[in-house]
Amino acid sequence: MNSELYPNAAASSADGVSQQWTREAAEAIHDLPFNDLLFLAQTIHRQNFDRNQVQLSRLLSIKTGGCPEDCGYCSQSAQHQSGLEASKLLDVQRVIAEARKARNAGATRYCMGAAWRSPKARDMGAVVAMVEGVKALGMETCMTLGMLDLDQAHRLKEAGLDYYNHNVDTSERYYKEIISTRTFADRLETLANVREAGINVCCGGIVGMGEEKADRIDMLVMLANLPEPPESVPINMLIPMPGTPLAEAPPIEPIEFVRIIALARVLMPKSDVRLSAGRTAMSDEMQALCFFAGANSIFVGDTLLTAGNPEECKDSALLRRLGIKPIARKAL
Repeated sequence: MNSELYPNAAASSADGVSQQWTREAAEAIHDLPFNDLLFLAQTIHRQNFDRNQVQLSRLLSIKTGGCPEDCGYCSQSAQHQSGLEASKLLDVQRVIAEARKARNAGATRYCMGAAWRSPKARDMGAVVAMVEGVKALGMETCMTLGMLDLDQAHRLKEAGLDYYNHNVDTSERYYKEIISTRTFADRLETLANVREAGINVCCGGIVGMGEEKADRIDMLVMLANLPEPPESVPINMLIPMPGTPLAEAPPIEPIEFVRIIALARVLMPKSDVRLSAGRTAMSDEMQALCFFAGANSIFVGDTLLTAGNPEECKDSALLRRLGIKPIARKAL
């Protein structure tokens, strides 16, 4: 491989020095011959993580549907005709009981999502109690509740929240083609509030929404060039949901998806790269390539918010065949 195509990528990973990426440098890495790209990504992955371990997260929708936002991919938007009925916020004890089941099944992080533009004051007490209850089980906690102001972020931090998920979804250029009710700058403001409060940032995006290659690269460059890159980077492959504007979107080509996983690993060497939504449409071989490209986290459980996910027995069988072991839960 020509080292000029990836200036100091492996070196900056090894010595812990972060670098500012340009679109040109990132695109050169993305466009490497496939075997060279995978070799580079796997080399960097091995410098920072156990090569044969994966972190397991479980995701629960604590409040489904009725969201006022118009995200073109989402069946939970009240503006789309997806047929999904809005529900009330789940009872705290039910959430804790579901988290306990997830812990006993091997998940180490519990993620709770609510279909809100932002949390209302009346709901914060229950949300805080959920964080405290799940944390008491010895699990890492994660929430995605929409936009947060700084006071809300501090309150969640005080409750023990470990991660907050707020995806940018796509590039700043393409963003307005997918969402009109919330700006790209709004997303960045929430990320800044989460970071200032001392909560780990979980932020990635969705590919296969009709964006160009440049949009996928620009999204990852923007994340890598944040003052601190996200600790967790979920990469979702669009699940076309009936009744949404993207219901008929053509799928992204599998090799192109693997390239994005590999680029995320190279640009953000110390971040967890989560192979997130869309795995039901991936072959075992495609998922194996994603793990080799640097993905080291997945969601387990049959459902992701409102979309399907591979059955746990299928995931366990795949990981066993690949010789990949789940990261053990830390002892209390």
